[in-house]
Amino acid sequence: MIGFLRGKLVHKAPPFLVLDVQGVGYEVEAPMTTFYDLPAINEEIKLHTHLVVREDAHILFGFSNEADRALFRTLIKVSGVGPKLALTILSGQSAEEFHRCIHDNDTAALVRLPGVGKKTAERLVIEMRDRLPDLGASALTGSGDTGEVSPATGNPKQEAVSALCSLGYKPLDAGKMVQNISAEGKTCEDIIRLALQGAAR
Repeated sequence: MIGFLRGKLVHKAPPFLVLDVQGVGYEVEAPMTTFYDLPAINEEIKLHTHLVVREDAHILFGFSNEADRALFRTLIKVSGVGPKLALTILSGQSAEEFHRCIHDNDTAALVRLPGVGKKTAERLVIEMRDRLPDLGASALTGSGDTGEVSPATGNPKQEAVSALCSLGYKPLDAGKMVQNISAEGKTCEDIIRLALQGAAR
């Protein structure tokens, strides 16, 4: 098991990033909460990781703090929730927002996340309620080291739409989520953050 990676950030295109660790490029999938904390390209970062082994692939997931990784590991233990859906949940809500949904039985907020239907939302509330205390207080307050986010190299709106589609949103819905957001002075991550905030309302 790879517990963490420390290296140079060489590429990022949500939800993927590449970390150069002593000449080896690790491709990592990460939630948007981690992308918001990423430093500029070629800066050094540390990611807490979780390796998922499948018959056809080994997929490495990375998180800027241990609290998000702990929540991810707890989510994938829920029946019907795989790594991709867990990543989507962590991208669409902060740990604090997710905890609130569970404690308040707010399935409506969970259903707004792509891939989360009514039954899955109800299952999350039931199964996570008993598991959340195991995550510790750090799950509510933990955060990674923040850093400057580098500007997007292409069209930030198009990159944001592509990233939202990778997170499970339909292309038409993703386009609608970003169409009224001004791209001036904003990175891809900024636009995604605003789009997800708008979708949560």
